[in-house]
Amino acid sequence: MINIGLSGWGDHELGGSRGKLREYGAHYPIVELDSSFYAIQPERNYLKWLQETPDNFSFIIKAYQGMTGHLRGESPFEGGIDQMFEVFMQSIRPVQEAGKLKAVLFQYPPWFDCTKPNVAVLRDAKARMGDVPLALEFRHQSWFTEDMREKTLSFMRSEGWMHSICDEPQAGIGSVPTVLEVTHPEMTMVRFHGRNVGGWVQNSETNWREVRYLYNYNQRELQEWKGWLLELQKQTREVCVIFNNNSGGHAAGNAKELMEMLGVDYEGLAPRQLDLF
Repeated sequence: MINIGLSGWGDHELGGSRGKLREYGAHYPIVELDSSFYAIQPERNYLKWLQETPDNFSFIIKAYQGMTGHLRGESPFEGGIDQMFEVFMQSIRPVQEAGKLKAVLFQYPPWFDCTKPNVAVLRDAKARMGDVPLALEFRHQSWFTEDMREKTLSFMRSEGWMHSICDEPQAGIGSVPTVLEVTHPEMTMVRFHGRNVGGWVQNSETNWREVRYLYNYNQRELQEWKGWLLELQKQTREVCVIFNNNSGGHAAGNAKELMEMLGVDYEGLAPRQLDLF
């Protein structure tokens, strides 16, 4: 099974509606929730989102930035990392209980390199998350150098991490290559970040998101991925594909192109609004 969706629903124009989860659920069976990265969402938000999505819909929830070492400044949690994980786990419980949680995505920052202390960080995070399904994405090349690649993949398999495979610009040590390897029998993620090398490495604090993810995949690139996805599908029960190239509004179109190439037609989507005029 290959499920295709987008990162967030607020940036996309779908069926004449913008920023509406109900309309999004008429087009895609999964979504990556990125607002959870910037702030741990209250349970009421998740309850609302559950009501707005069909029964077969699923969420990939991005781990809060303080849980992956992205947080700058003081932590808002007086109880430290223990409280941080506890509050996050409590917040996502409704999604898990509703059977709509695909995974929590732990995306580590470009400075999180392959060292023994950081391996211990991964083990600690996995232990804290208990039975929650977890996907792991690196942003530092040291995890996939020639001498560490197989060790990293073996570690992920033995520890129970799903692999989040990246399609992203190859822009130095703060990016990772596309490693087409499955580490978990249940699920594998593929995230399309675009291939805007110049935008990936620029340092502007004001509009870095708008620049970094500005990319439109062409037919040849998507066709190549079609073959790779079909191969991954043979090795894992489910492949979840997320398009994160949102800056120029290309993600939704690229996702639909890939769906057409693969010939996928999802059942149980929300009914689409009729455009009468």
